[in-house]
Order: sequence, then structure tokens, then C-alpha cells
Amino acid sequence: MRMSRYFLPTLKEDPSEAQIVSHRLMLRAGMIRQSSAGIYSWLPLGLKVLRKVEAIVREEQDAAGCQELLMPTIQPAEIWQESGRYDDYGAEMLRIRDRHDRDMLFGPTNEEMITEIVRAHIRSYKDLPKNLYHIQWKFRDEVRPRFGIMRGREFLMKDAYSFDLTYEDARATYNRMFVAYLRTYARMGLKAIPMAADTGPIGGDLSHEFIILADTGESEVFCHKDLLEIDVLGESVDYDSDLQPVVDRWTNMYAATDEKHDPAEAAKLGDNLIKARGIEVGHIFYFGTKYSKAMNASVVGPDGDQVFPEMGSYGIGVSRLVGGLIEAFHDENGIVWPEAVAPFGAGIINLKSGDEACDTVSADLYAKLQAAGCDPIYDDRDVRAGAKFADMDLIGIPWQIVVGPRGVKNGVVEFKNRASGEREEISAESAMARLTA
Repeated sequence: MRMSRYFLPTLKEDPSEAQIVSHRLMLRAGMIRQSSAGIYSWLPLGLKVLRKVEAIVREEQDAAGCQELLMPTIQPAEIWQESGRYDDYGAEMLRIRDRHDRDMLFGPTNEEMITEIVRAHIRSYKDLPKNLYHIQWKFRDEVRPRFGIMRGREFLMKDAYSFDLTYEDARATYNRMFVAYLRTYARMGLKAIPMAADTGPIGGDLSHEFIILADTGESEVFCHKDLLEIDVLGESVDYDSDLQPVVDRWTNMYAATDEKHDPAEAAKLGDNLIKARGIEVGHIFYFGTKYSKAMNASVVGPDGDQVFPEMGSYGIGVSRLVGGLIEAFHDENGIVWPEAVAPFGAGIINLKSGDEACDTVSADLYAKLQAAGCDPIYDDRDVRAGAKFADMDLIGIPWQIVVGPRGVKNGVVEFKNRASGEREEISAESAMARLTA
């Protein structure tokens, strides 16, 4: 993409309404624009990152044996009345009445909807297990939306729902999702710590939050320092095997949010205790037959008796993760994207647009990187060099290739790593080779 044609409304100054780093930088980098309180439009740069995050989430869900479907945003009130949650959920639920005077709602979550779908189509234990997910927009009418997309009213979520015949099967599914979540975050460059959590309005008696550590985190968390050293991607995963030892490895070491924190237990860790700020980026639940019984979603068991499937739900805030990544990866100059989620693979900065030699080298690099699938962004604008450097750092492109008159004359370009700040002069061919290896 040529930056002269790209819709990228960057800002030089921090917006006054933004209180946290991710909100400030997303507005400054032209990733989002507020529509109303807690509701945002995702502009081209922001949407590219959102889709990168979404793709990783989808790949890991598929690898763990989940099947994707797509449920509607608007749900009928009667299925929530069946489960007993319609009146209990509270003011966060946006209730709607359509032109036929039917009660509807903008879904804050989908336990009822998926249970109704399974109830209609699955009759026998032979059709279990099933683990179904979608990536869909949700709405929760926060009383005080703040922090940009981190606590908005409308958000993109991956929510999965499992149906198993027995508790043992349900626990095995829970473990698969536990491990899939670890891998999902690790692929984005994040270290997410699973911590025992309250189940809240979802219900159930087994739940873990996945927390990333960040200085700007919203809550205080505590964990054993060895949890930060586990190499999640260093070991292959067989989802058909017993994953309980993997889960035990994580859960046998102390890790707690401030709500679950036990000072006496934590004190036993001594110097091994890490006290930090954390951001929740995912939440998984096992809640047994809470919804299947309430909504009479039964199957015929092996002995002919009625059996209510054991259920779980598993959520990842996809849009929230974008903010979490920025909170974890930024510096004084802007965002520092991990390569796996960066909106562009490389940025080409033409220091002297209009100069024939600089234009030729820049355009050649741009074309070759595009052909190689690197997806570069090319700053061909007729603006001062300082503005080009500032914008490229602000939007956080991992690798920058700087093309200037002196370098072109000497047969070199400047190759910069955004994260480390390291720069070196190499040939344009060498820069190409680095980016396409």
C-alpha cells in the first residue's frame, strides 16, 4: 500500500479523552474513531491488525478441534427467559422490541443461542462431543465505558461452547481449550498466565482468566515467577492425548488476581512471587448442566435414559486483544507490533519523493516485497523526512527500509528494526532477502 493513497489519519498530539496508552496510540495511529461512548469504527490500519489477531485465534481453535459457525447479534428474549438469565443479567443487556412487539436483545454472550441450536439438532449421545465457536460482535451496555476498546460497549469476541456426555469428557475439552489459549497468546508474542477466577453471570464452578502482564494493567495480579519462563510453543501438542499434566504444570504454581489473592499462600513463595499489573485477555468456564437442564437440551444416553450434556464456554476478546498488545508492546515513539500481528510486514521510507533515483529504488523494493507476500507499506508522500520517521514509528511497523539520496548513490539502504532500534546500511537486495527468508 502506498501511504499517499492510504486512509491513515494520524495525530501528532495525544487526544485529551484518552487515559491509557492503548487508547491514546490507537487514536493517534489512526486505527479507530469513536462513534459514540464505548463504540468505535475500525479504520483500515486497525482493521488489518484486528484481522491478524482474529486469524491466529481461528487457527488455534480449529487445531483444537472446534468447528466454526456464525450466530446472529440479535437474539430472541424467550431463550434467555428459558435459562432464567433474562431478568438476572441486568442493565448491561440492551433490550429491544421489534415492529411486531416481540422482545429481542443485542447478545452480550451466546450460551442460550448455542444451546437452542444444539437442542434442535442433537438427539443422541453418539452425536457428542461437539465444540462450536464463532467470532462475532457483542454488546454490553457498560455504565461507564472507558479506556477505548479495552472497556467498550461493542466488541468483537471469539466465544466457543462445548457439549460433552460426561464430566470427564467435559474436563478433557476444558483442558484442550486451556492449552489452545496458551498457544494463541504465545503466537502473538504474549505471555498469558492462567489464573483461577470467579465465574460471574456465566455460572459454574471451574474458571480461569488469562492475564497478560503490563505496567498499565487494569488490576493487580500475583504469580510464581517460573510461570513466566515456560516456553509454550517449544513443545508440540497432541490434542487427542491427556493434557491434564500440561494444565497441572500451570495451575500447580501460585497465580491469582486480586479477587482471588491469598496473602498467606503467596508469602510462602518468598522471592519467587511476582506482583504486577495485569490485563484479562480471555476467560474459560466449565458450568456443567446449568444451561442444558434449564433449556431441556437432552440427548438419549447409551442406556436409553435422558442425559443433559455437560457444557463449557470459552471467550477471547479479539478486539480487546488489540489494545492488550499495544499495552504490552509500545515505547515513547508509538506502537511496537510483534511481527505476527503487525499490519504490514515492512515499511519503505522514501526520504526524497520526486528524486528519480530514490523513487526507482523505493518502487522496485515495493514491487518485489509485494510479489514476495511481505505486504509492505510505502511512504511515498511529499512531506518532510521527520514526519515520515515519526509516522512509521507511531504505527509500529517491525522493519523499516529507509531510501535516501546518499544511500542510493552508495548502493545501500538503511535497514531498521523497530523493536530494538538497531540500524545498519545494507544493499537493497540484502534487505529484501532478510524480509523474505
